[in-house]
Amino acid sequence: MIIAPSILSANFAHLEEDITNLVSAGAQWVHVDVMDGIFVPNITIGPVVVKDIRKITDGYLDCHLMITEPDRYIEDFAKAGADGITIHAEATNHLHRSLSRIRDLGLKAGVSLNPATPLDCIEYCLDLVDLILIMSVNPGFGGQSFIEAVIPKIVRGKEMIAGRDILIQIDGGVDTGNIRMLYEKGIDVFVAGSSIFGSPDPAKTVKEMLEIANH
Repeated sequence: MIIAPSILSANFAHLEEDITNLVSAGAQWVHVDVMDGIFVPNITIGPVVVKDIRKITDGYLDCHLMITEPDRYIEDFAKAGADGITIHAEATNHLHRSLSRIRDLGLKAGVSLNPATPLDCIEYCLDLVDLILIMSVNPGFGGQSFIEAVIPKIVRGKEMIAGRDILIQIDGGVDTGNIRMLYEKGIDVFVAGSSIFGSPDPAKTVKEMLEIANH
């Protein structure tokens, strides 16, 4: 299993220290939420910040583009040092082309689905997908509660990939109380923001998540 702390909930004044501590605690990925204020009602960061994060960690940079027309920025995030780029199926008119572009740049290609979006819309392009991100909140803000209705989608996603080398990722409301259940349902990558950075000891919380899911 992979823990991917979302820096959306981090203290940007101490970002280097926070990332270093969490990677040392066992977090394998760093999840970067990119929002444009159009596709979602919030604005966060861009390639410049990703470039600076790349300088402070060798960890996997998991860039989640919650932006309209993501094709405009795929190359910028690749140049900034992203290892993987995930785009929303709802945000592009040419998903197959967009995923192909990510892979052509040598990155892992992910596709994200909002809670109300069915898995069927990505079935035709699974051979271009390295990761499926199932949103368990409506994207745009951290600290939201987990939407239980997405659990059947997790099970269906595992069935749909049918042995392909595709990771299933969950994002939204993940904490120590539900991570074991999600692991048992088939989640491979866990994005957690406020439950990690909002805890008294974020590094300890990462360790607890790993222990809970693996026991």
